[in-house]
Amino acid sequence: MLIELTPGATNTLTDVEGLRVGHHQRTGEGYLTGTTVVLCPPEGALAGVDVRGGGPGTRETDLLDPSNLVDRVHAVTLSGGSAFGLAAADGAMRWLFERGRGFDVHGTGEGHVVPIVPAAVIFDLGRGGRWGATPGQEFGALACADAEAASTAQQLGCLGAGTGAQVAGGLKGGIGAASAVLPDGTVIAALMVLNAVGSTVDPRTGELYGARHLLPGDLDDIPGLARGATLRPPAADEVARSRELALDAGADGRPRTLATTIGVVATDVALSTTQCRRLAMSGHDGMARAVVPVHTMYDGDTIFGLSTARRGPADPLTFHLLQHAAGEVVTRALVRATLAAASVTTPAGSWRSYPDAFPSALALA
Repeated sequence: MLIELTPGATNTLTDVEGLRVGHHQRTGEGYLTGTTVVLCPPEGALAGVDVRGGGPGTRETDLLDPSNLVDRVHAVTLSGGSAFGLAAADGAMRWLFERGRGFDVHGTGEGHVVPIVPAAVIFDLGRGGRWGATPGQEFGALACADAEAASTAQQLGCLGAGTGAQVAGGLKGGIGAASAVLPDGTVIAALMVLNAVGSTVDPRTGELYGARHLLPGDLDDIPGLARGATLRPPAADEVARSRELALDAGADGRPRTLATTIGVVATDVALSTTQCRRLAMSGHDGMARAVVPVHTMYDGDTIFGLSTARRGPADPLTFHLLQHAAGEVVTRALVRATLAAASVTTPAGSWRSYPDAFPSALALA
């Protein structure tokens, strides 16, 4: 589709007016995990969800069916820790309740609120060296506090829910974000936690599957990359070495671990809950352009769609363009997550960053 998209001011999820992002993570002493919270405006955001993976770990996703009562959420929790990490949503819920934010059950405004906090988790158990080192309620509360305190939180790298993330081939995963502005000023953005059974790297060439979807400037703010860096096919010896290590790490078609890639795609235009779900569905198209294989039985791939409704309702053409842009921002966010991840070694093993595995792929223009 020929459509002019430009990155937003920060090229992150918080380019969508009304959203804030916060993280809490823990490393060392057996930990390599964390939690990320997307904090919605006090009145909440319209929401939908689409779950594609065969092994999801989720909370409150049934509530987001458009045929059900509640149509707004007050935060979304993304966390490590597999099913144990769902506890982080309890902390986020309590943090919101203490501030009077939630669904007004009696409609009286007397504080009888129930915060609506959908959640999804990735599998990162044991990657810090201790199986039981997982996020608890305090991770969700501290991530909320971080979101409230930070006007523009870091959304690239190994932090929050992406702290213990990995992808196939022994490569490190993490968090990535990207935004786009449509010609009429509508903003759409994604925040993704890359943690996949599949790979973001073509094993034949060492190139990133989704790299062709990047926009000018997408590499400029990535931690560790020199400003003005560009991507090119890596050297043959790096590709050969990476394939050897990938086979050792289980890239021969036999998953050595569970995984799951999760995230949020959001816009400032007013959408219905059904349209929010369609936005999430389109986000999965973007995931499929960046990760191969995707949506496997060993992944719980989940995307939430949010609308802060700061702009008027989307007409049919605008929504058509939004669906296209949703896929684009998700693909770009996953590429940026791959490039922003940093190598790490724990008692459980070592995972290389893409820049460390393929140093010749990054050149100065």
